[in-house]
Amino acid sequence: MQEQNSLSDFDFFPGETELSEAAEQAFSRLSFTFTKEHLEGIIEAALDKDATDNDRYVLSCMLKNAEVSSRGVFPLCQDTGIANIFAWKKGSFPTKDAYEKLSAGVKKVYDEKKLRFSTTVPISFYDEKDPKNNLPPQVSIFDADCALAPTPSFVKTAGEDSLSFIFCAKGGGSSNKTSFIQGTKAYLTKERFSALMREEIEHFGTSACPPYTIAVVAGGLSPEQNLLALKLATMGAYDDMTYEPNDRGFRDRELEEETMKIARESGYGAQFGGKKFALSATVIRLPRHGASCPISFGVSCSAHRNLKAVITKEGLYLQKTVANPSELEGFEKAVSSAGKKSESKETEVTSKGDISKVLSALSKAKPGDRIILNGKILVARDAAHARWQKLLDSGKELPEYTTRYPICYAGPARTPNGKVIGSFGPTTAGRMDVYAESLMSRGAALVTLAKGNRSKGWTNACRKYGAFYLGTPGGIAALIASEYIVSQEILDYEDLGMEAVRLVEVRNLPCFVITNKDGEDFYER
Repeated sequence: MQEQNSLSDFDFFPGETELSEAAEQAFSRLSFTFTKEHLEGIIEAALDKDATDNDRYVLSCMLKNAEVSSRGVFPLCQDTGIANIFAWKKGSFPTKDAYEKLSAGVKKVYDEKKLRFSTTVPISFYDEKDPKNNLPPQVSIFDADCALAPTPSFVKTAGEDSLSFIFCAKGGGSSNKTSFIQGTKAYLTKERFSALMREEIEHFGTSACPPYTIAVVAGGLSPEQNLLALKLATMGAYDDMTYEPNDRGFRDRELEEETMKIARESGYGAQFGGKKFALSATVIRLPRHGASCPISFGVSCSAHRNLKAVITKEGLYLQKTVANPSELEGFEKAVSSAGKKSESKETEVTSKGDISKVLSALSKAKPGDRIILNGKILVARDAAHARWQKLLDSGKELPEYTTRYPICYAGPARTPNGKVIGSFGPTTAGRMDVYAESLMSRGAALVTLAKGNRSKGWTNACRKYGAFYLGTPGGIAALIASEYIVSQEILDYEDLGMEAVRLVEVRNLPCFVITNKDGEDFYER
């Protein structure tokens, strides 16, 4: 979707602007609201005649999530991301102490807005700690005519003596889907490149919360140039790049259409089957060294949090976002499009601390069935699982609570004042697959909730131990926190911050059966 370059698409704040203030305002805005273009893309996808019932259901939830988040209390996603800041300097704009000033703005907004602290910093090569401030940010400042990567068009239109920005909150789920190949000229045939695109795009899976914004970059004078262009492309920096071949870089319309075709045909849809695996695609060709051809693939997830800004001597220009999503044309129709009763079987399941009763209620469930979950569930992810494994390795038993409740893999955002919990959404299931045998053989993890497809090893363990894996829609963390969670308490490992073990009570939480006790897998179908 093309974006306007004119600063008429930006809000203007007159007067001298500190870099810290620009960072604070940008991350505050992008953490709670989307651009009009992104929301219109979701609405268009939900109303498309080719969208499936499950597509419409997930997209409807995403629109309701955007409405909840726009009130400024619950951020759009529980993973409020690493603060990425890219800037382009024109003329004599002062950038002294820019890193320190931008970091100060990031630190302030992540603290005051109760955003999640996702960074860890090393205390040795193998051990880490939570700095409890989400620092450091990733900051890169270029000259406007920098040849390291093509300069975004909105930077070119900014006035002299200016500093143009793209601020981005990048979550771990979408970053983890980046793939890179240090290839050769042999990849640059229509047949081979098309085959590679199909392989890599289908490999994205659903764990990074589709529908995606997909980027593909072929070429680059170095691996670093290629990956920088990919990063910027997933952030919308090249939405208006020329399609005319030239020696600095261009988009390829035919391959973008093919990318969208592959996405539709993947069958993943907006997470639980369908056609809406992607909203848009950008495919870029760059010059290269004759002996190598770097190729990269990446996504921005449905929480597409990128914001452009320009600082001049007159003041700050900040890209507009939508304060009231429900006022957009087609919003209500798109939300209500999911109101039809699903053809899938829907089962109500209640968890009261006896996992055998949960398993009994799920016993006849098939992949794709919808589950309405009530009661208490554990919340634990990577760090907690590592500690449980350490207990087992030392000859100790698992904590008693691990065998009583379903386990949801999540790391909520910090709790806003007066609320039960911060934005809450599932994290990528596959990262916990290594613990299948250790936990299931001891009666733990017999029902898990998360997002994305899992390994064959986990599927086989479900068959062996009669376990279930349920998928909860990703990208609706504000909606879940505000409507589906009744209470929470920390049970263990409070020092882990957002990764502490919690006991959470849910009410009418929507889920889908991904893997059942017979080892039948929804995504394999």
